Amino acid sequence: MPDDPHGPRVLILGGTTEARRLADALAADAPHVHVTTSLAGRVANPATPLAGDVRVGGFGGPDALAAWLRAHRIDVLVDATHPFAATISAHAAEAAAASGTDHFALRRPGWPAHPRDRRHPARSLADAAAQLPAFGGGRRVFLTTGRQGLAAFAGPELDGLHFLVRTVETPEPPLPRSTHILLDRGPYTLEGETALLLEHRVDVLVTKDSGGPATAAKLTAARELGLPVVMVERPPAPEGVPEVPDVPAALARLGLSPAAADTCP
Repeated sequence: MPDDPHGPRVLILGGTTEARRLADALAADAPHVHVTTSLAGRVANPATPLAGDVRVGGFGGPDALAAWLRAHRIDVLVDATHPFAATISAHAAEAAAASGTDHFALRRPGWPAHPRDRRHPARSLADAAAQLPAFGGGRRVFLTTGRQGLAAFAGPELDGLHFLVRTVETPEPPLPRSTHILLDRGPYTLEGETALLLEHRVDVLVTKDSGGPATAAKLTAARELGLPVVMVERPPAPEGVPEVPDVPAALARLGLSPAAADTCP
């Protein structure tokens, strides 16, 4: 814990690379700041920050989160969850408003489209699944949307497709009828992603617009191979919540900066 018991208290809703980097930057460069990172606990072995306090598990809804913010005298709530974690982001906004806690989101930008991309936007996982038959039967689909929501691709109308599903942990049924599970965690390289697409004879890539460099290589590989990409668009963010795109901007929003943090008391 920081030496200054009166320093500002920051709660980071984490689970992303940006959340870990922000927690580590605050703990290293602003020791007067009390940093706690909250992880949902959905991954068995999550990558945790190197410094600061860590709590694991949900809060039990926006009212319980608001009560936790009050009880722990949190000054700033930073929503640094995954861009598709719509429920917790909504709960965070509601809890911050109810408790009077300063609040902003650290949200990495989505992947920009390239002129050579064969990108097909989808409003949801269900919409992405509905688009796949148009690419033709017998197709091989590389599915990188995470282990939750795979039921959207398990309908009988997709039984003629073959799915390569990459997740960090083993997904639970229901799954597509023809599925090969690949357990792996990024970051990934262009060479590795290209080899994977060729080895499994992938015809279509389905992914979420998560953004960030750790998993972007698959898009470049698909582009170079001329493969179509069904891209699930992000859910709308809560209205009125300020957003910053990266850790330096988050530090600035907290009144710090990588350079200025060394001079903080």
